Amino acid sequence: MTARSLPVPDGLDGMRLDQAVSRLFGLSRTAAATLVEAGDALVDGFPRPKSDKVSAGAWLEVTLPAPVTAQALEPTPVHGMKIVYSDDDIVVVDKPVGVAAHPSPGWTGPTVIGGLAAMGQNVATSGAAERQGVVHRLDVGTTGLMAVAKSEMAYSALKRAFKEREVDKRYHAIVQGHLDPLRGTIDAPIDRHPTADYRFAVMSDGKPSVTHYDTLEAFRSASLIDVKLETGRTHQIRVHFSAMRHPCVGDITYGADPTLSARLGLHRQWLHARELAFVHPRTQDEVRFVSDYPEDLGYALGVLRDAS
Repeated sequence: MTARSLPVPDGLDGMRLDQAVSRLFGLSRTAAATLVEAGDALVDGFPRPKSDKVSAGAWLEVTLPAPVTAQALEPTPVHGMKIVYSDDDIVVVDKPVGVAAHPSPGWTGPTVIGGLAAMGQNVATSGAAERQGVVHRLDVGTTGLMAVAKSEMAYSALKRAFKEREVDKRYHAIVQGHLDPLRGTIDAPIDRHPTADYRFAVMSDGKPSVTHYDTLEAFRSASLIDVKLETGRTHQIRVHFSAMRHPCVGDITYGADPTLSARLGLHRQWLHARELAFVHPRTQDEVRFVSDYPEDLGYALGVLRDAS
């Protein structure tokens, strides 16, 4: 356990106590709320309800839990994961559904990093112990291309390239309805959902988030779109199109029609990391990779085309 004391910054004035604790100490909203409810967050020496608003300058005393020990990496074969490209510096995989990028607390399923270890692929040792070599991530329910650094030089170069938005990340998604305009940009900040910790939402005080899209094909009840990410927030595509009232088909978490999802045989969002391009950290040449749709997404696309 670690005790921390500090004044509430001006930028957090008027924020809920649990949200302020989450922001200040890098905790999830659920962890912050649990901490507050346990009486481990005092405001000017007194415990407060998690929904109380904090004032700038108020003295905040927080007892933080011990850090979670990193989960040991176990080489575990991942069914359906393919290596698209590999050399001494990078490896690009085509990630199947149901696979996390790396181990994390509470996740007991397969991971890209564990799968690479089982394939005999060594990755960079940079980064947190449980996600060494990982320079970007895909949601468990999102399929497609993901790059992992194998050398320390590649890790540094790719982390910088992703941070500076020099990587071309293109996704294909099927969203409900027809977008108006057919091509455009969504510029809306994203942060954790105020009441559901496992979700994210467009929030006025969130992190800048920019998504470009172009309609490729329109069906009776949905549209196939090409999406280019300028930023890479968690659940960004899913959140932005849900906020536009055009959620990804199959994405029940973000408001998709369950009846349509069932008709298409979907048990997850129709979202695929289709294309990935960046400057190779050693050769300085551009490398570009393309991934075909997996079977479940291809089937759903065929049903929509047949019905149109």
